[in-house]
Amino acid sequence: MSAIPSKKITFKIFRFNSETDYLPTYIDYVVDVTHENVVLDILTTIKNEMDGSLSYRRSCRHGICGICSVKVNGKAILACKQNVLQMTETYGDTLTIEPLSIKRAMKDLIIDKEDFWVKHAAVKPFLDADVEDAPENEHFVSPAQVDQLLEADYCIQCGACHYSCPSLEISDAFMGPAAFAAAYRFQADVRDDQTNERLNLVNQEESGIWDCVKCMECAEVCPKDVNPIEKITKLHNMVFEAGIAKNNIATRHAVYFKDSIKKHGQLNEAGLVIYSEKGYGMYKHLKVGMQMIAKGKAGINPYSVPKSDKMDEIAKLVKISSTSKF
Repeated sequence: MSAIPSKKITFKIFRFNSETDYLPTYIDYVVDVTHENVVLDILTTIKNEMDGSLSYRRSCRHGICGICSVKVNGKAILACKQNVLQMTETYGDTLTIEPLSIKRAMKDLIIDKEDFWVKHAAVKPFLDADVEDAPENEHFVSPAQVDQLLEADYCIQCGACHYSCPSLEISDAFMGPAAFAAAYRFQADVRDDQTNERLNLVNQEESGIWDCVKCMECAEVCPKDVNPIEKITKLHNMVFEAGIAKNNIATRHAVYFKDSIKKHGQLNEAGLVIYSEKGYGMYKHLKVGMQMIAKGKAGINPYSVPKSDKMDEIAKLVKISSTSKF
């Protein structure tokens, strides 16, 4: 029986011990890789055959526990699920393996996830319901009601989206996409009796849903296709529907976006800035505004926007697609 074809791949692995090291280093390991190998296989080979001091986390090996998540060439992955040779098709024959968060590194690829768990717990990720101790009947939930969760319950708390989020990278106060997905999962559950407590929590400025920059990175890296950005958008709608939306730049941005499409059939970008920022705030965008005018993205009169064709059809689409009252 012939041997499985292999290919030599160089792995630059982040090495750091928070108890002894001031700065991290990267050590190269050359490993023979076959089409069967996932990243976790490589880490196991290095630890067992090359360097027993390498530290990383692993458990189920079935993509369920989420504990083996790391970053390869800057992209968060589950080490037990990501095929190595598939990654070389994108990144070449040298792959850099780092922890999910370098600034939280404890030992090599192991990080301190305390901030993740604190924020996850803050949204009360459990059903808050007044349930009888000895109910006479089951609490039936229809398939349609289950579908309302939008598979948010598939989250395995791996932290891939959390530590890939640029908003969280620059602001420790931001709760992060995983916490928001958990908040939506229980807020959308028909069995939950909580009213606005979770929504008030995620509605806070600086830490809440309005500071999401919609980069889509959380959806890109999620190994379970939970699509946290979708849940964040749903929470936006829930906040409006509950009547607790605050008058700030983000909420005004949402209001004007809808109104502009309804009125013109397209987005009036200059008007969006003026309405969202209000007063002095809009002047910080003056330079960009002048560039927009030069490029034809905006006119001298920010409210002079041509209407799209078939405005009646656009108005109908806006009406049936928008369920929130601003």
